[in-house]
Amino acid sequence: MIRVLIVDDQALMRAGFRALLEAEDGIEVVGEAADGRRGVELVRRYTPDVALIDVQMPVMTGIEATREIAADPLLAAVHVVILTNYGLDEYVFDALRAGAAGFLLKDTEPAELLRAIEVAARGDALLSPAITRRLIGAFVSRPPDRATAPGLEALTRREREVTALAARGLTNEEIAAHMVISPFTAKTHISRAMIKLGARDRAQLVVFAYESGLVEAGRAPGAHGSAPSAAGRD
Repeated sequence: MIRVLIVDDQALMRAGFRALLEAEDGIEVVGEAADGRRGVELVRRYTPDVALIDVQMPVMTGIEATREIAADPLLAAVHVVILTNYGLDEYVFDALRAGAAGFLLKDTEPAELLRAIEVAARGDALLSPAITRRLIGAFVSRPPDRATAPGLEALTRREREVTALAARGLTNEEIAAHMVISPFTAKTHISRAMIKLGARDRAQLVVFAYESGLVEAGRAPGAHGSAPSAAGRD
């Protein structure tokens, strides 16, 4: 059973999400809130698997709420999916840096929303396809800011490679096929990279990969060109 909390200042939107989710087997709506502060309080009370949080709300914004949730070690198992009416802008970057697991437009199809909840509950990164394409384009158009993304030297060659591939949007199975390893091994490398970088989920790995320059514009997956800091490490 996936436990979901809905945080949105529009009552009609909350009612719509609740009706959609409660009609699905395997999903339970544990509560709802109309502002970010109340949302954080309910997250602490119920510790849901997924918190659907509107980006703009009174009292406390969705990004502020996400940052507070991500900073609490007791809420490490809560995965935040940011909801918005807007396209790509600084909200996306701020939300991912704050610790959001994903970012969805409110006009997304019901099936995509349900899939998003399942993906987020597993701890995988989730972004609307259109947002993902534009997000990557925006990241690669910026010069890498290695000063804001420390930790690259802590990763082994394999961990750098899987991180770069994950940032390109590849699944564990696709990474495994690309690197000729098992999906379990790919998942293990991803998990170790997340631990070393202090990343809550794959979404934060994406941020790290682009801000550190691990993935660059015009490079194909696996051709990011980063050499390991210690020769021969694997």
